[in-house]
Amino acid sequence: QVQLVESGGGLVQPGGSLRLSCAASGNIASIYHFAWYRQSPVKGRELVATVSVGGVINYADSVKGRFTISRDNAKNTVDLQMNSLNPHDTAVYICNVLTATGAYWGQGTQVTVSS
Repeated sequence: QVQLVESGGGLVQPGGSLRLSCAASGNIASIYHFAWYRQSPVKGRELVATVSVGGVINYADSVKGRFTISRDNAKNTVDLQMNSLNPHDTAVYICNVLTATGAYWGQGTQVTVSS
């Protein structure tokens, strides 16, 4: 079992920045893939960024150049730095990990971009 807790969401003005963090606990040694998704009523659930234990990183086209995913092995966290935010980025951001025994999801953290 893996437990995931996200933090760092909130309200930000267009053009602003936020940093999300996902803390993993439990059987973290089994994790081989980390991801951030986001979900909104308009777009549904979409993949935002991923990082493998080998360090391979991928981003959705909509966030390339603005978002950065990173892992801190010592803290067992995976962060998402979000810059140049716009209203289309408004969503619940959800942390996801893949392990040998399945996928685990956090509860999500709300990000609202509005003036």
